[in-house]
Amino acid sequence: MTLLQLRVNDVRMSLLKEKTLKECVADKLGIRKAVLRKLQVLHRAVDARRKNNIGLVYHVIAEVDLPQTVCQSILKKPGVSVFVPAQPEAPQLGETPMKERPVIIGAGPAGLTAALELAKYGYRPVVLERGRKLEKRMEDVDRFWRTGKFDPVSNVQFGMGGAGTFSDGKLTTRVNDPVMTDILQAFVKAGAPQEILTEHKPHVGTDKLRAMVKGLVAEIERCGGEIRCETQAVDFLVKDEQLTGLLLNNGTVLQAETVILACGHSARDTYKALSAKGVGMEAKSFAIGVRVEHPQMLIDKAQYGDFAGHPRLGVADYALVYHTEDKKRVAYSFCMCPGGQVVAAASGEGGVVVNGMSLYQRDSGIANSALVVNVTPDDFGTDPLAGVAFQRKYEEMAFAAGGKNYKAPAQSVQSFLQGTRPSLRDAQKYLEEMALQNKAAIPDGHTEKSFSAAVPSYRPGVTECALEMVLPAYVTDTLKQGIQYFGRRIQGFDGPSGVLTGVETRTSAPLRIMRGADFQSVTHEGLYPCGEGCGYAGGIMSAALDGYHVARAVMSKFKPF
Repeated sequence: MTLLQLRVNDVRMSLLKEKTLKECVADKLGIRKAVLRKLQVLHRAVDARRKNNIGLVYHVIAEVDLPQTVCQSILKKPGVSVFVPAQPEAPQLGETPMKERPVIIGAGPAGLTAALELAKYGYRPVVLERGRKLEKRMEDVDRFWRTGKFDPVSNVQFGMGGAGTFSDGKLTTRVNDPVMTDILQAFVKAGAPQEILTEHKPHVGTDKLRAMVKGLVAEIERCGGEIRCETQAVDFLVKDEQLTGLLLNNGTVLQAETVILACGHSARDTYKALSAKGVGMEAKSFAIGVRVEHPQMLIDKAQYGDFAGHPRLGVADYALVYHTEDKKRVAYSFCMCPGGQVVAAASGEGGVVVNGMSLYQRDSGIANSALVVNVTPDDFGTDPLAGVAFQRKYEEMAFAAGGKNYKAPAQSVQSFLQGTRPSLRDAQKYLEEMALQNKAAIPDGHTEKSFSAAVPSYRPGVTECALEMVLPAYVTDTLKQGIQYFGRRIQGFDGPSGVLTGVETRTSAPLRIMRGADFQSVTHEGLYPCGEGCGYAGGIMSAALDGYHVARAVMSKFKPF
């Protein structure tokens, strides 16, 4: 007999049949269930391609005890191989002595991951976070949402954990990098749910993400790192194109020869200070638009059919793309938040910005997503800071249209498409009627929230407004075409239950701070642009991954401090 660990891919478990995963693996391998000694899930995804036969697809490690000839036969089956554990790559530490401790600007996903990696290997990083500590930041943001009292120091963009702290907490990325597993394991150790290691679309929700941030901070400090909140680098000190230090907001100078810049995509004053020093940067494309909300049940039914509400499926999401005929514009969904809410995400006074957020349980009954359209330097100019001015223009227009009190402009999907008087009443009336109709016949797995009339969910409130007033015509025209197209993909998407709230402008950084193959600025030695704010990531995981690699680049040059 041979004891063997097998990797078995694409094991499908139909929700139509009452079979255990162990039985499904045994069927795929053509063996008796009894010879499967251990089973470990590596990956789990939903297969909803056939609405009449939705299932779950697993990749697993299966330990079998079989005759060698049988093992050899099994290994010829598609998707079956000998399991070889991945070995984490040890860092290559450099030989150059560090004169000062490395500094990281920003405590978002990129900054915290870079700090953790440096701290683990004895580099004792100093992290500067312009916003407040997590507990105080949560109080400040909640007050803003309740009262409209904005705090420029502590908000959805600035503070411990970065913008990701108030998000859906998605931990997915299109980047295929073996380091991703190491990062996810670090997140689990810090307090994230265990299932993020196996789910195809892992998420932690804003509530569990906050616990994870606390765990990461504690581990960084345990390993010798230091995090200073309410500490902002307001200027960069340079000599002969070499970074020498940072001027802080308290008037002191922090000597620094190695700085990882993970400032986030809303640090506009930081961009301005870097531009004044001649740091190499360029304008880049991004996207702007609105947030759309629907009853979560509508999305579940469209995506899962009669399986909507099945306890093994959870709430449904979507990813939608529409290209105009001339291919110049693209409308697409972004940062889709099942069972979440739309949130006020301004980072500066006199501007309205919307974003999406959800808790771990995703049980608000409301599905929301950004619907955005690409904009390029051809639209706003090639100056590196032109995109910032472009964003600010439409945020200020939204602020004025909302009433200059941080209420957001909003209207129903139907009034937006039909060009009628901007209204929310039609959508709210429809939702109230649907809530009454469905109260006595709610599908399994749903609650009375599933046809919620509590939209728009944005706080501190909304003002009815034609969204053409607060966005460029080419954006609203493309959005109208896109929504009608999406209605043919998801039944009801363009119907009476939808509500739009604007404006969404912070999809990604409006510029890129250029860096070379060694991850350093192309113009200033010692400056390491990193993460989403510098144009090198697009979400929590890709930002964390970039932070990891930038930290490794620093480590490959310098000895531990």
